[in-house]
Amino acid sequence: MKEHQIETIAVQGGYTPKNGEPRQVPIYMSTTYKYDTSADMGKLFDLESDGYMYSRLANPTCDMVAKKIAQMEGGTAAMLTSSGQAANFFSVFNIAGCGDHIVSSSTIYGGTFNLFAVTMKRMGIDFTFVDPNCSDEELKAAFKPNTKAVFGETIANPALTVFDIERFAKAAHNHGVPLIVDNTFATPVGCRPIEWGADIVTHSTTKYMEGHAATIGGCIVDSGKFDWTKYPEKFPGLCTPDESYHGVTYTERFGLGGAFITKCVAQLMRDLGATPSPQSAFLLSLGLESLPVRWERHCSNALKVAQFLEANEQVSWVNYPNLPSNAYYELAKKYLPKGSCGVISFGIKGGRAAAETFMEHLSLASIETHVADSHTCCLHPASSTHRQMNDEQLMAAGVPGDLIRLSVGLENADDLIADIQNALSQIQ
Repeated sequence: MKEHQIETIAVQGGYTPKNGEPRQVPIYMSTTYKYDTSADMGKLFDLESDGYMYSRLANPTCDMVAKKIAQMEGGTAAMLTSSGQAANFFSVFNIAGCGDHIVSSSTIYGGTFNLFAVTMKRMGIDFTFVDPNCSDEELKAAFKPNTKAVFGETIANPALTVFDIERFAKAAHNHGVPLIVDNTFATPVGCRPIEWGADIVTHSTTKYMEGHAATIGGCIVDSGKFDWTKYPEKFPGLCTPDESYHGVTYTERFGLGGAFITKCVAQLMRDLGATPSPQSAFLLSLGLESLPVRWERHCSNALKVAQFLEANEQVSWVNYPNLPSNAYYELAKKYLPKGSCGVISFGIKGGRAAAETFMEHLSLASIETHVADSHTCCLHPASSTHRQMNDEQLMAAGVPGDLIRLSVGLENADDLIADIQNALSQIQ
């Protein structure tokens, strides 16, 4: 059967109601599940049959929505988590432990960078951060004998660098490790990293996927293409018996298409409990139905706003991958032909003071730390998230004092431009 287009999967994927069943994904608001015999339940604990034992591990509503996302990404299996941060942590910790090493792009979300460089470092996992524009020799030199994965973001938050997925996938596979790609900003509508060689895809579903700033969540998708069994010494957790589950070997029992996600649920969700709510999964499912339509509007609005900003004399620079002047324009054409995202960063002549004045006079664009939902929102890091830094420290961190991050929503683009023009006109 021919695979459906992503617009169809977004609406109908993951759940097919039978005669007389609910049209929408049902919300299974239950922590526990009843069985007729202890033997029936025992098969669940031995991972010998499908089913649910306790919602900390898995829930039918969450699994239906995860299945839809797996179909949208072109993967074989997926799981929801309570946040995108949990998804990134689980995706790495599922195959790496104390004494292991990960290669990561340096231009990733600050929260993920801190997770890797500080928190997971305390757990004994070492990270080498490489410039995504590094030479092939520099990239090759970042690998070590104990490297277990490579990590990057399709579109970095907030740097908006476009990750060369194919190049990094080749480097990862040459060293016998998988490539993990955070596809939050691009979504599977904008880019499907698995088609370019990625092995594991993660999301903060809080952003464009849910789309309305109503609920937090994350997702991990397995491509089912990485052959863990070729490197059993690198990935013993997947290729040798798990004594905490009666000696099951995940790759033998569940194959390449299911081993990674099954282990992630059976071990990490069981022990760490970053569990999504069924209600949150339901809201995510509603958001996914309109994602392809919303995505077109986010991208067209953002491009129109970016073009206005680039032509404005009060704006000193604009960073948006779909502008021909952007350093990542060619990569954006390759990986993001439908548009990159709705997020723009730009600088205002007059520096930090001018940027603060601009922020004070916005009307439609609200000041928020959030990005990538239906409302246009704006942030001046130097006076908010990075306010403890002086101008020199801001430059060193790659967040100059004039930087404005604008997440363009679904409003009328002309209204947004008028709002921006009015705020710029207030700068003396």
